[in-house]
Amino acid sequence: MTVNGSDDVLLVHGGTPLQGEIRVRGAKNLVPKAMVAALLGSEPSRLRNVPDIRDVRVVRGLLQLHGVTVRPGEEPGELVLDPTYVESANVADIDAHAGSSRIPILFCGPLLHRLGHAFIPGLGGCDIGGRPIDFHFDVLRQFGAKIEKRADGQYLEAPQRLRGTKIVLPYPSVGATEQVLLTAVLAEGVTELANAAVEPEIEDLICVLQKMGAIIAMDTDRTIRITGVDKLGGYNHAALSDRLEAASWASAALATEGDIYVRGAQQRSMMTFLNTYRKVGGAFQIDDEGIRFWHPGGQLKSIALETDVHPGFQTDWQQPLVVALTQATGLSIVHETVYESRLGFTSALNQMGAHIQLYRECLGGSNCRFGQRNFLHSAVVSGPTKLQGADLVIPDLRGGFSYLIAALAAQGTSRVHGIDLINRGYENFMDKLMELGAKVELPGKALG
Repeated sequence: MTVNGSDDVLLVHGGTPLQGEIRVRGAKNLVPKAMVAALLGSEPSRLRNVPDIRDVRVVRGLLQLHGVTVRPGEEPGELVLDPTYVESANVADIDAHAGSSRIPILFCGPLLHRLGHAFIPGLGGCDIGGRPIDFHFDVLRQFGAKIEKRADGQYLEAPQRLRGTKIVLPYPSVGATEQVLLTAVLAEGVTELANAAVEPEIEDLICVLQKMGAIIAMDTDRTIRITGVDKLGGYNHAALSDRLEAASWASAALATEGDIYVRGAQQRSMMTFLNTYRKVGGAFQIDDEGIRFWHPGGQLKSIALETDVHPGFQTDWQQPLVVALTQATGLSIVHETVYESRLGFTSALNQMGAHIQLYRECLGGSNCRFGQRNFLHSAVVSGPTKLQGADLVIPDLRGGFSYLIAALAAQGTSRVHGIDLINRGYENFMDKLMELGAKVELPGKALG
């Protein structure tokens, strides 16, 4: 089910435990990037386990604008991408497709290799704190790209073949690491990337590029070395499952006192989350096909939690779990170290009856890069508190799903505005809610 336009408000009648089975497919943080990687190849690529989410549709449209043929494969959730006839795209068309996504910045390296030039419009994405794109352009300059700022965006040229370089990231940024990988694989010579992100989605992207013929080595000290090659082929790859979506449904089971089997959830990429889930008092059972998450009864326990880059507790796990922590006994401390503005969503939870206080100091853990700056990046959650239905406006992807969880856990009816944003990263979430017995409706329409 696609939700957009006038269907952007959802009525949620809370107080019913979510129970049943849903399925998660390929990771939002990998699949669009693997699609971009197909641009680098001289042969078609085949990507499997692709979710039907908005970011995938945005990238598909951008690839097609640049002459890449994208068609469904033989099995559900499979795409075949043929980059044989890559071409320049109209600036206005690029802007129309890319306005709601930050993925286009990753087109730079592949397009410079294939065409010698690229255009990147202004970028969208979730408003959760600083996500500067200047570093992307600084990196591309180091590879030898020439960049001209224009009124409608950035125009890039590569007068000569891009060349390998040494790069040290000030912070292990996922986006910057992806940019380097997608640019370095066809650059001349060796690229050394220090302080790189090493998330499972990064490793999976490296697997994709290696299948295409790239030479990439990962060291244990967060250093990645890429030896450029002259040519890449296609790939055949099944995307790893979305550990962030799986954790969102796990938190929904906990907050609503429910029981959800998440088919496709994988233990290896969720180990840190599973440890925390168990500390809070949640129960889970793992088998070869997925993970069952449930509230075992009794009181949930308060915890001290600090987000961090992988292998730490992922920032995208934090917001849904905070909703469950409103139902835990005692004081929970949450220290957000990845995005400085990610705790802003808690104000709406307080309106629903939660007791969450934000602080500028680094609480409950080590000092972080936001500690001496004026950001409310730590929270103290006092519980348990009864949540009441409210009018909610979704601020960003994970915050939006967190509001949905809060509305499902609350007594009474909530009106959740802006639910189309959830489609960016949660495939068929409306259908999944129905399968789990949620009492939701689009105003003026019947669901189910």
